[in-house]
Amino acid sequence: MAIDPANPLIVQSDRTLLLDVHAPRAEDARAAIMPFAELEKSPEHIHTYRISALSLWNAASAGFSPRDILSALENYSRYPVPPGIAEGFSDTMARYGKIRLLAEPPLLAEPEPEPEPDQPETLFLTAADEAILAEIGAARSLQKYLERAGKGFRLRLTDRGSVKRELIKLGWPVKDEAPLIDGEPLEIALREENSLGRPFAPRDYQVEAARTVLGDGGPGTGYGVVVLPCGSGKTVVGMTFMTLIRTNTLILTTNVAAVHQWIEELLDKTSLAPEDIAEYTGDSKAVAPVTIATYQILTWRPRKEGDFPHFKLFRERPWGLIIYDEVHLLPAPVFRVTAELQAVRRLGLTATLVREDGAEDAVFSLVGPKRYDVPWKDLEHKGWIAEALCIEIRLDLPEKLRIPYAVASPREKYRIASENPLKETIAAQLVENHGEDHILVIGQYISQLESLARLLKSPLITGKTPNAERERIYRAFKQGEVRVIVVSKVANFAIDLPDASMAIQVSGSFGSRQEEAQRLGRILRPKGRNSYFYTLVSRETLEEDFAANRQKFLAEQGYKYSLQHWSGGVLAGGTTGGKI
Repeated sequence: MAIDPANPLIVQSDRTLLLDVHAPRAEDARAAIMPFAELEKSPEHIHTYRISALSLWNAASAGFSPRDILSALENYSRYPVPPGIAEGFSDTMARYGKIRLLAEPPLLAEPEPEPEPDQPETLFLTAADEAILAEIGAARSLQKYLERAGKGFRLRLTDRGSVKRELIKLGWPVKDEAPLIDGEPLEIALREENSLGRPFAPRDYQVEAARTVLGDGGPGTGYGVVVLPCGSGKTVVGMTFMTLIRTNTLILTTNVAAVHQWIEELLDKTSLAPEDIAEYTGDSKAVAPVTIATYQILTWRPRKEGDFPHFKLFRERPWGLIIYDEVHLLPAPVFRVTAELQAVRRLGLTATLVREDGAEDAVFSLVGPKRYDVPWKDLEHKGWIAEALCIEIRLDLPEKLRIPYAVASPREKYRIASENPLKETIAAQLVENHGEDHILVIGQYISQLESLARLLKSPLITGKTPNAERERIYRAFKQGEVRVIVVSKVANFAIDLPDASMAIQVSGSFGSRQEEAQRLGRILRPKGRNSYFYTLVSRETLEEDFAANRQKFLAEQGYKYSLQHWSGGVLAGGTTGGKI
């Protein structure tokens, strides 16, 4: 293969792919590698993709061969593809399909006895290779799920997801050929005009994302995760997917405000009538063809060791689709019930699959693999999300706090630094200087937020704020009656405040990259102007270390942080400088 300096892709022997976004064929190359490579970083000039075992298995499930992958790499690579890399693909991809999950066992030499009427419905796991069957049978993690039967194993239908997850941990992806149920049909279409009479049509990437998850309708399609930045319309992706499936749908989301936002969007942009939609929360527990519930109500139980009484919702109706909003926040108990729901089409929506507990594999194996991803900056350049200017302001600890900080435990050190009282002065000056912006002041510690709310004469929303009061404040903010809201960690979750154009982050959750992405996402709705994301950090404290980790995710998405130092009301350094 000859060297072609004009080609956009650099293929490296560690299975990383570097994409030069300024090269002439960059967009074509991106489309070619997306089926078998995962986007890891997308800063200004070079985007990094990685070919992993999971991405290769996903490609195999979509019908790609090692030869297809090698051809794509050779077509777009600037330099010769490293020798031997394709053999590695072959070995990995060959594992896909060697273990199959079937609705019925293949014909055996001797017919199996009919199951007793009261036995649970079963599936059949099989492999052509006796050595693989022996490995499966010897795996301790699988023994409680599987029963040997002829040339394979029987398992209960409700253990379908658990078995798939355990096998992928052992390096064996299952080719799941047991059919998905259709669920009860539901007539639903997207409107050409919204409820206000304004033209409406999903954007091209929203339609592409929904169709990519649907696939060709065969085995191994109809479920997966879509990763799009906040503000890019993931709800529209969900509604578009619903119109492709047309079945009873259960939507799970993070809080009551998000439930109501989904209801408003469905009524505004689809043909559904109010009686077709129900809310299942702490306030109302109705069920309809489209039901929207919170994760919190599903994971509530009267005793720590008791059952989850609201899990019955999953069996209330013949659901054909479950949508997991903010799927990266999926709580462990919902993972458990999701493992039972492998016969139902599943769509996960998120801005980032980063989980600080490392449980991304559970999202992939139980909800589905990542089917669609697009760099944040690409949508910004096309005008679909706002351009954000990220600015970190560093300030000294007051002298009176330096000794208490020095002798405190690490956790207390972090809190002292986070609650630096000088942050209130800076926040007030920023609010005053950005008189045309709608501003969210976001933090972790309630006492700090209460003080800021008093100083700024602004409403405060925390986890204890009643849902009706939250929605009243959100409505006032949307209508321009309130310009500044002080919010706790509830701002990390699905709230729709399209006019928010500035965020001031005064404290956060110990360097959570997931939280950083969610908070920035609150101000990315396109408004025809730049958005501002300020983070206030105490100098020479633990907060600096955690802030660096929080920024890592956004830097990988292509966002630059300008760094400024504050002293006596004056900023120094960075790209803007001057007085606040």
